[in-house]
Amino acid sequence: MKIAVPRETAPGETRVALTPQAGAQLAGDGVEVIVQAGAGEGSSIPDDLYRDAGVTIAPDAPSLYGQADLVLRVGRPSDEEIEMLKPGTVLIGTLGVLSNPQLAVRLASAGITAISMDAIPRITRAQSMDSLSSQSTVGGYKAVLLAANRLPKFFPLLTTAAGTVRPARGIIMGAGVAGLMAIGTARRLGAVVEATDVRPVVKEQVQSLGATFLDVEMTDEEKAQAETAGGYAREMSDDYKRRQAELIAQRVSEADFVITTALIPGRPAPRLITEAMVRSMKPGSVIVDMAAEAGGNCELTEPGREVVKDGVTIIGLTNLPAMMPGSATQMYAKNVQTLVSHLVHEGRVTIDFGDEITRGATITHQGEVVHEATRSALGLDTDRAESSSGGAGR
Repeated sequence: MKIAVPRETAPGETRVALTPQAGAQLAGDGVEVIVQAGAGEGSSIPDDLYRDAGVTIAPDAPSLYGQADLVLRVGRPSDEEIEMLKPGTVLIGTLGVLSNPQLAVRLASAGITAISMDAIPRITRAQSMDSLSSQSTVGGYKAVLLAANRLPKFFPLLTTAAGTVRPARGIIMGAGVAGLMAIGTARRLGAVVEATDVRPVVKEQVQSLGATFLDVEMTDEEKAQAETAGGYAREMSDDYKRRQAELIAQRVSEADFVITTALIPGRPAPRLITEAMVRSMKPGSVIVDMAAEAGGNCELTEPGREVVKDGVTIIGLTNLPAMMPGSATQMYAKNVQTLVSHLVHEGRVTIDFGDEITRGATITHQGEVVHEATRSALGLDTDRAESSSGGAGR
């Protein structure tokens, strides 16, 4: 079996799906790892390091895809790249099909078995494969550094001969993996931090990092509905959003920086910061909107851009992990390597729908869209029976 790793083609993408170390661990026992020339350049990994690890270098994408049985990538393939894939090829990447379900249709029509890293179930034995968490960790860290870089004042409290400098005050909206990393990083830089989340269970985690949790009054019914079985936040009622907005509006006006991380899988990002809230902030304040790719948590966010509105810098960059490709690639490659080791047996990929991880992450197989949430997004039936299938790929 040949595992292929292409050079990413999305604008601004610097990561690569596999490091030389991970490639070396996957190679052997009938498995050959092939990397496209220059694939690791954005992550400061030259081709020679792959060669030293026993990885083969392919000169270009057509020669790479033409011999691939299993393709590992970071993001979605382009239409041109899908056309290069042989029917029966297994594709692993962060495909994001809930926001682009037609991609699943194209992959199914091409006869590709597609497995999405962002669809891996949030269960204990899949933690080492959870690239959403690993990349959110990188993004949360980088978001704070961006805020600190743009803010025209110190983060920490400083007592100097020139007087006392008060610490920066920040709000982190959303206390998932990205939010908790942002809280910890901002606190280590010396900022005073408040945080909010619809899930009351994260309060202790927020407080353990030295931040203040902003409690929005909730009914018992709202508490029960705030979190999905997979640990993700749910979209809340209009009444809850009103109460949340009232609390946030007061705090935002006093904040030097705000970092928003609120995402709902397969849905537009909830609007948490209104134009009026932005206007209430002090000149020089900073908002880093980590939900920009899904439309943004801030009403004035422009996805992919950094803008200044009413004296407030609003950063809507859509791929923060790609701004730290060294760490991001190292973590993502480990996630991918663990998933591949889970799927490959005796030199073959086994698609076993009796396995919870495989069933949850597989989007297309044998010409069909098999992922239930994606089928629902496409308006297809979701009552189809799943059966085990051993031996996709070679």
